[in-house]
Amino acid sequence: MKISEQKLGLVYGLTAYTIWGLFPWYFHFLTHVDPWQVLIQRITWSFLLVTLIALVLRHWSAIKLALSQPKTLLGLCISSLLIAANWLIFIWAVGQDRVVESSLGYFITPLVSVLLARVFLKESLDIYRLTAVVLALIGVLWLVVQLGVVPWVSLSLAASFGLYGLARKKVPVDSLTGLWVETGILLPFALIAWIGLEVQGQSQLFSEGFQTTFLLIFSGALTAAPLLLFASAAQRLSLTAVGFMMYINPTMQFLTAIYLLKEPFTQQQFIAFLFIWVALVVFSIGAIRQQNQRQQRLNSASASSH
Repeated sequence: MKISEQKLGLVYGLTAYTIWGLFPWYFHFLTHVDPWQVLIQRITWSFLLVTLIALVLRHWSAIKLALSQPKTLLGLCISSLLIAANWLIFIWAVGQDRVVESSLGYFITPLVSVLLARVFLKESLDIYRLTAVVLALIGVLWLVVQLGVVPWVSLSLAASFGLYGLARKKVPVDSLTGLWVETGILLPFALIAWIGLEVQGQSQLFSEGFQTTFLLIFSGALTAAPLLLFASAAQRLSLTAVGFMMYINPTMQFLTAIYLLKEPFTQQQFIAFLFIWVALVVFSIGAIRQQNQRQQRLNSASASSH
């Protein structure tokens, strides 16, 4: 692979994760809007933007193929519901000043994905992954014991996004096709809800001023752009590189919560986060070792073939 392609992949990946990391700050300016209405606008404008991109790229053959396959459609129906749930919970969490909890959810997500891969894809757990999962579980249990409540925001965000990734892994479509079909599946429900709000005079799209209207419409671009950028990055970079960039999003969310949104961060939360952070270090070490071993095997196979 050319170095220029790797650099391009790095730029795409960093841009995608930086946009995701800025989400709490962006949606903080929409906390006066009902979360369901934010979700409705996010779905609607995402679909319109993805449709425009598909038109420009003449991508309709892949979309038509996906629409003609019942198994693919069923998989994308499931993934669309999961991503919609993830979006709604996150929007609600920002409005309730619970971004610290949402960042914890996205820190946990890679480890949840490992567990899901073990259960559903029968992938093996090496000592690094197993240790990381146990450490993360200790961190979550610490919060439950110390605070007396289950961190449902963190767990639901991690579970919904982890299951979304699993569902998409089972569906053999590219990112643009998948996003178009997913938002297309959600669009009729979003439009019906929007029309209902308009009839009742409760729609907040054009009634809250120019800034709110712009932010709601632009949320579509913020939804679609990083997903498409990430797909381009994944094609050009190793899984290890992509995995490391995954931590940019929750780290930025965490820093935004503490320093920009001034959310409290208790000692109990710090201890729980510490377990999660150590778990991610262990997880990353294991990923690097696995990548190096895979590369060595490829090099050996290449050398023996010559």
